[in-house]
Amino acid sequence: MSVKNPGWAGETGEFSHLTEADVRGTDFVGERPVEGGHPGGACSYPYHLADKDPEAPLFEGPYRERLDKILSRYPNKQAALLPALSLAQEIRGYVSPEAMAEVAKELDLSPAYVRGVATFYTMYNKAPVGRYLVQVCTNVCCNVCGADEVMEAFLDATGTAQGETTEDGLFTVVEAECLGACGFPTVVQINERYFENVEAESVPSILERLREEAAVAASSGARATAAEAAGQGREAPVAAGGSSGEPTSDADGEEA
Repeated sequence: MSVKNPGWAGETGEFSHLTEADVRGTDFVGERPVEGGHPGGACSYPYHLADKDPEAPLFEGPYRERLDKILSRYPNKQAALLPALSLAQEIRGYVSPEAMAEVAKELDLSPAYVRGVATFYTMYNKAPVGRYLVQVCTNVCCNVCGADEVMEAFLDATGTAQGETTEDGLFTVVEAECLGACGFPTVVQINERYFENVEAESVPSILERLREEAAVAASSGARATAAEAAGQGREAPVAAGGSSGEPTSDADGEEA
């Protein structure tokens, strides 16, 4: 007998004892080294991440090392265009015309060629997005199972129109074509994670979960900054709404 799960990975069936980490394999994958680890895996990193910096330099330090590993896996530089664009988006959160030009320079291609490829694929963001990019599949299977209602629920709950980012920088909601999980409609991709069997009624709990994750990340980041400052003998910055070393748990103000 099939058992519907809480909405993060389709149905677990007779394996209802499995946790979300078990199903997603997050513990098995572990922390991916920024420099790319083995060259064979350097081309396939997730590139829709919560943490990104639109002003960060591209292809420096460990990212330069990973780009070199990516290039080593292809017969020519042009063939490495997609993973190079993915790396640029992983770092900055989107692929701007300036980033496309930098990729073109690295791969000895014309900016026009790179722009033509980047704008062909919807998986590359052409403008900054929120910490969580929410992509709601509205293709055939999901559409007949309530995708329009799910989409509307996300827009209503975030107070945005499609493609807009919430004022706190947390959410951008967009419509997506088939996400390849047709057996578990409605499917929603949030950054690199799939949420399956999503119904309009479950949208508030999903967003609350993400807000909690963002608050934990903000708190952890502030503590790390405080610890680093203490180790260097300087005063740690005070987080908004909290004292030094005790940052607020409010998710407002999270990075875009």
